[in-house]
Amino acid sequence: MIKIKFLFQIFLLLMLPSSCQEDEPSLAALATPTNLSIAREITEDGSGIVNFTAVAENAISYKYVFSDGTTAVSVTGKATKRFTKTGLNTYTVIAIAYGTGGISTSKTLEVAVQSDFTDDEAIQLLTNGGSKTWYLAAAEPGHLGVGPSRDGIDGDWWWPKWFATQPFEKCSNDESDCLCDDELIFTVDVNGQLMYELDNKGQTYFNGAHEAIAGGSEGFDFCYDFDTSGTSVVSVGPANNGVPEAETRGTQLDFSDNAFMGYYVGSSSYEILSITANSLYVRTIDALNPDLAWYHKFSSTPASQGGDSTTEVDVAYTNLVWQDEFDVDGAPDATSWNYDLGNGSNGWGNNESQFYTDRTDNVNISGGILTITAKKESYSGYEYTSTRMKTQGLREFTYGRIDVRAKLPEGGGTWPAIWMLGSSIGTIGWPACGEIDIMEHVGNNQGVVQSAIHNTSSSGATVNIGSQTVPDASSEFHVYSMNWSPDEISFLIDDEVYYTYKPDTKNADTWPFDTDQFIILNVAMGGSLGGAIDTSFVESSMEIDYVRYYQ
Repeated sequence: MIKIKFLFQIFLLLMLPSSCQEDEPSLAALATPTNLSIAREITEDGSGIVNFTAVAENAISYKYVFSDGTTAVSVTGKATKRFTKTGLNTYTVIAIAYGTGGISTSKTLEVAVQSDFTDDEAIQLLTNGGSKTWYLAAAEPGHLGVGPSRDGIDGDWWWPKWFATQPFEKCSNDESDCLCDDELIFTVDVNGQLMYELDNKGQTYFNGAHEAIAGGSEGFDFCYDFDTSGTSVVSVGPANNGVPEAETRGTQLDFSDNAFMGYYVGSSSYEILSITANSLYVRTIDALNPDLAWYHKFSSTPASQGGDSTTEVDVAYTNLVWQDEFDVDGAPDATSWNYDLGNGSNGWGNNESQFYTDRTDNVNISGGILTITAKKESYSGYEYTSTRMKTQGLREFTYGRIDVRAKLPEGGGTWPAIWMLGSSIGTIGWPACGEIDIMEHVGNNQGVVQSAIHNTSSSGATVNIGSQTVPDASSEFHVYSMNWSPDEISFLIDDEVYYTYKPDTKNADTWPFDTDQFIILNVAMGGSLGGAIDTSFVESSMEIDYVRYYQ
């Protein structure tokens, strides 16, 4: 693993005398540190934390070398180390004091440390009990994102609220596509030690503020040649970054030798927010700006532009049992549709900016087409209006196929959706009720649509998602479909399957899809997926020709 220059090396260079009359440093500049002593404070709470303090005369910096393969550098001589091997274990610690001119002296001691934390399941999922390779989950929204790092900066701060990538956003140009080539290899050895290698294929995607590490000068995020060869030791311990318990696994990965997970922000510590056999979602704090938290999603399989595609569905549903052709002008049929009104809680849980109404300004049928229009206007304290209509309590279904022929809105910040929620949401809540997103589109990623599954095993930042390029989604009608059988759910565009959800194990967490769901049609503005709203946006509409349900 590449060894990034430590601060003490900079100090050493500054301390070397420079003169046109002397070629050699003076004897004073080569003074050896003396009287090195080390104090240690071992916590007694089972956390495995030990605080070290090294003091020496003539020392300008210090380095600690631990027998678990990790190191720490300190200008003050103080360092905190968390030992993570479960139980009471003895470790060898070498403290090195550096003086001017690079001369050093060292001292060795042993510490016995109790650590009660364990997350064997996470290690098993990371490595599959041996070695396992992870890839950027480029097909998913938010595979790279940033938000506030702590409470007090910007409201609800534990998600990438400031920026989240759209599917394959970083894979289409030379400035960033190297991120999509990374292979992250986790291995567990015979002693249970977690190890890590990053195969970056020769280039790493650097945050612009950190480009000097790679000798870069572009002034923005860019792919630079960078050597990441070698193996890092990974310590597994409890995370203490204050993320709400419901939003994190609470496990932290600390990498030796300044190793990192793909996108370079100077950090070697990552909090696991969630992990399954197929997905890994982590959070790390920017080394140069502690107010920034970066988010990364990884998958156990490489992403492809077609998602998890298949060529056919396992059960064909052809018996048309309900339809709405929208062939009567005026308001939608009240025997099939009702509405969610207002802005909900926290913008319907997504920080959305619109106020939903049932006015004809926002929803109307004319000439055989249902039109849902999002508008920029001041209304009930909000700057945008739109409509969210649903079949809840009126038309609810278990299994079958739904076809919706639609043309989508456009404009930065628009977020149209054709989707379903479990009818049990009123009793067991979301995500336990299950959610099926037949079609979602965001104007900030024009020409790409996606489908997704949300359940308790993969909720807000779902890993069960597929996307497809549809260049004319906002200028032409397409048929967006879902085929839902007792074993799998497939998603189609113009009768071509592009993503199928079929869990390895069916249980209440992975498959809440054996009971009724209802249909929702809406156009949101902004929010966690819609993103920034174009300041020039005035209005745009989703047009729907028909909704058909087959058994």
